[in-house]
Parts: sequence; structure tokens; C-alpha cells
Amino acid sequence: MPRINLLPWREEARQRRKKELAIAAGAALGATLVLAVLVHLHYDARIAHQESRNQLLQQEIAQLRRKIREIDALEETKADLLARMEVIQNLQQSRPEIVHLFEELVATIPEGVYLNRLEQKGRAVVVEGRAQSNARVSAFMRNIEASAWIGNPRLMLIENKDKTGTGLSHFRLSFDQVRPAADDEEQPA
Repeated sequence: MPRINLLPWREEARQRRKKELAIAAGAALGATLVLAVLVHLHYDARIAHQESRNQLLQQEIAQLRRKIREIDALEETKADLLARMEVIQNLQQSRPEIVHLFEELVATIPEGVYLNRLEQKGRAVVVEGRAQSNARVSAFMRNIEASAWIGNPRLMLIENKDKTGTGLSHFRLSFDQVRPAADDEEQPA
């Protein structure tokens, strides 16, 4: 029987399998690297897309903030204008009140009462004057109480004629300027 040496063939088969294994391992490694690069590129593209969306949102937010500041400024301007309009309206409504105050004051002062000083702070009015008697000051206070445009008289000071040395009593009186109800007001002609 002839002898066949199978060693070189086995060695060649082993070498061929090693090469095939190396090629398969290299191909697998290459495929893995390509797949890793593709996944990396895919996620980079998604991140870049999201960053561009974020940037767009930041720009829109900045525009909205500018618009909100403009709206706030307009609201503030509107509030200022409304406050001015209210002040003007109040001034227009109170314009005839000083005329009514003086008319009522003249109508309520009884004979024998003389005013020296008149001071108004807001709606409160303080008058100082002289009277022939305390009864005339009382009559003045009753007239103020009965008036439609002034009311709530308060006697602050009264000095007897003996103390003043003038023959007249000195008094200080305060009252409030009031607005009568709309039915009581005179309609402008």
C-alpha cells in the first residue's frame, strides 16, 4: 500500500481556514466599523437637526419676548393715558364746584359774621373769621349743614369777645365740600 503524506494538505487546509477566518473576522470588523460609523453619522445628523430646531425655537422665543416687552410698554402707556384721562375728567367734573363753593359760602354766611381767611385742602375747607356773637357762629354752622354743596361743619376754635378785645368773637371752623346727588345738581344751560 502506498503511503500518502496528508500533512501538507492538512497544513494547507489549516492555513486556508486561518485565512478564511481572518478574512471573515476582518469583514465582520469592517462591517462593524462601517455600521458604527453609519450609526454615528445618523445620530450626528439627528443631533444637528435638533440643534437647528432648538436654535429656531430660541429665535422665536427671543422675538416673542421682544413682542411681550412692546405689549408691556403699550399697556403701561395705556394705563398712563387712562390715568390722565381720569384726572382730566375729574378736573372737568370738579370745575364748577369752586363756583358752587363760593355761592354756597356767600349764601350761608349770616349777617354779623365776617371771614378773614379761607383755606382748602382737598375737599376740606377751613375758614377763620369774626362774629358778633356765638349765636351767629351757630347759625353759620346750621346753614352749612343745610347746604347741598357744603356740609359736616366742625367748630375748631372760638374765642370770646372779651378775650379778643375787638368786641367780636374769633372763630375757626372747618367743613367739607360735598357733591350732591345727580338728581339735585343743576343741569347746565
